[in-house]
Amino acid sequence: MLLGEFEHSLDDKGRLFIPARLRDALGKHFYLCKGFDGCLMVYDEASWQRFTEKLNNLSMGLKKNRDLKRFFFSGASDVSCDKQGRVLLAASLRRYAGIDKDVVIIGVGDKAEIWAAAKWQEKDRMADQEMAEEMEDLDLDI
Repeated sequence: MLLGEFEHSLDDKGRLFIPARLRDALGKHFYLCKGFDGCLMVYDEASWQRFTEKLNNLSMGLKKNRDLKRFFFSGASDVSCDKQGRVLLAASLRRYAGIDKDVVIIGVGDKAEIWAAAKWQEKDRMADQEMAEEMEDLDLDI
């Protein structure tokens, strides 16, 4: 389970430190790809395999399916941490997410997300009452 919120900065070579707690949960190799709302998504091996199997089973006869596959696979990277716990974020992924220096990595259960720090701070989040109502609609009791 990927949990928590971690603030870090890219080094001059575009490498990002991955906190030990997340490295332990992600394993030796993991995957980065474009995400929703302008973030990057981080998958462990098993989650990536499940996700890509579903994508690969989509019919290529539909344009929306081709577009989905292009979106996720075009910038995806198979990465592993160096001895200092850093991964190189591909330039195309950094551009997509608007990441230049400061980032926030958040755990969201079965995956993690990497956000440009400024974008994460400005993110329009549900108000408490709206979130409580959504949870009620989804029959999620805490």
